[in-house]
Amino acid sequence: MASPGSGFWSFGSEDGSGDPENHGTARAWCQVAQKFTGGIGNKLCGECPRPREGGGHGPPLASCGRPFTSACPPVSRPRRCPAGERNYPEYFHSKIKMWHFNSIPLDLLPACDGERPTLAFLQDVMDILLQYVVKSFDRSTKVIDFHYPNELLQEYNWELADQPQNLEEILMHCQTTLKYAIKTGHPRYFNQLSTGLDMVGLAADWLTSTANTNMFTYEIAPVFVLLEYVTLKKMREIIGWPGGSGDGIFSPGGAISNMYAMMIARFKMFPEVKEKGMAAVPRLIAFTSEHSHFSLKKGAAALGIGTDSVILIKCDERGKMMPSDLERRILEVKQKGFVPFLVSATAGTTVYGAFDPLLAVADICKKYKIWMHVDAAWGGGLLMSRKHKWKLSGVERANSVTWNPHKMMGVPLQCSALLVREEGLMQNCNQMHASYLFQQDKHYDLSYDTGDKALQCGRHVDVFKLWLMWRAKGTTGFEVHVDKCLELAEYLYNIIKNREGYEMVFDGKPQHTNVCFWYVPPSLRTLEDNEERMSRLSKVAPVIKARMMEYGTTMVSYQPLGDKVNFFRMVISNPAATHQDIDFLIEEIERLGQDL
Repeated sequence: MASPGSGFWSFGSEDGSGDPENHGTARAWCQVAQKFTGGIGNKLCGECPRPREGGGHGPPLASCGRPFTSACPPVSRPRRCPAGERNYPEYFHSKIKMWHFNSIPLDLLPACDGERPTLAFLQDVMDILLQYVVKSFDRSTKVIDFHYPNELLQEYNWELADQPQNLEEILMHCQTTLKYAIKTGHPRYFNQLSTGLDMVGLAADWLTSTANTNMFTYEIAPVFVLLEYVTLKKMREIIGWPGGSGDGIFSPGGAISNMYAMMIARFKMFPEVKEKGMAAVPRLIAFTSEHSHFSLKKGAAALGIGTDSVILIKCDERGKMMPSDLERRILEVKQKGFVPFLVSATAGTTVYGAFDPLLAVADICKKYKIWMHVDAAWGGGLLMSRKHKWKLSGVERANSVTWNPHKMMGVPLQCSALLVREEGLMQNCNQMHASYLFQQDKHYDLSYDTGDKALQCGRHVDVFKLWLMWRAKGTTGFEVHVDKCLELAEYLYNIIKNREGYEMVFDGKPQHTNVCFWYVPPSLRTLEDNEERMSRLSKVAPVIKARMMEYGTTMVSYQPLGDKVNFFRMVISNPAATHQDIDFLIEEIERLGQDL
């Protein structure tokens, strides 16, 4: 929690003297405070110390014009001017401390007279959040303050209690939680596909939580529903569907978006499955590449299709689906009497960042009348770039597309869209006509009641942060973001491709920001390329990663894939990263791994 005098504003000097400059600041604060409605502005303004007429020394005056006494309501929190040079008198500091230690959450709104403690509490929370935001971009701070699970469990009491804690303790919990949180906005955090911390997106997320509404009907989320309509239409236009026609929805992540696509594809081919279930349809088969996301198999399991009914198609050395193998496997399935119903191509695989040949896949899907889905959760952001969107050529021929703006576009988690080319299909697949929500005699256009086309009933507002960021950046701003991240990946590749101690997992410049490589310590560089060397090399990345986390300097992911032992997978989606951060990563890997 902020210590006394560590807030944002103060008016008047510590001795209560009437500094004219601070008097003007006090008046300015009152003018701002008066903009609040519901009487809160008057209460805020009443907390501003007023100077004595003509200046001079002595205690500041209350809003009534008389000096503060013990009968006056205590000010809600210490405030400091932006430069931080002057504070309230200690009297008020002690009152603030007393308020924090004695108050409990029950004193906050909607409690009677809860406005003042609520504003003070939320300001303290905001101070904590803003300090964390600033530290997230400070390269001198750790990416992670790593503790083992048993250490964290023992160091703090995380158990839930019957009795309420006071607000001082609640603020301490906020600080503690952020102390051990991973700074995913840090310029040296490269661990996941979702990195960075956009300020407009963050503000939008705060607003969304403040509005605290549900996306199922226009009547309770009018602006958000309209923004979802506008944004999804724009995304469909960018995909290349004429006039942005079609349908779509924001869902809780790419895995759910992919499952939606599987559901809709099944319904399109066998609409009776909705009422009668899988027993009423023949065995259905889906196809996806061996490098595709595991969510395809998860979706098949959840929908009763079964993981054995997901056929993995061979990939080339760069991780791209091989169309010849896809067609061969489709013919095999049909000869067995099974029904191919879905091909899921990937635009930006999770590990290699590969883009399947969408045009060739589209030709095969058209030939055999199979639903074509494109999982562009990771690669969809490249559609914003005139330089790189060619990598998704053919996406406009897909029946459905998954696109996660919370990855390459840097929108705060979570923000995933499923886009469907055929309008109305999603509604017919999922609607249940709940009469208590979707009354048919409402006085507005019912097409804006979008909840019945979702699997969920309660649905979080995920669109506003994307929409607001788009307004703030423009499409060109996202293009700059994407181009910069891909340029950084190429910079990394060019440095390490011929550098001693590094081996690339595959040849050639990466298509996305995924750069996959082994770091080979000096002790392994002269060994023959045999099983013993591979066994020892497989242990290198996990040890370096563990040391990274213990030092807290940076984070990058590793994994095995197929017959390839553990290698580093570097990904870049944070526009705060620079060439210097890439240089630092290379030097840190070498520092932490040279003795292995």
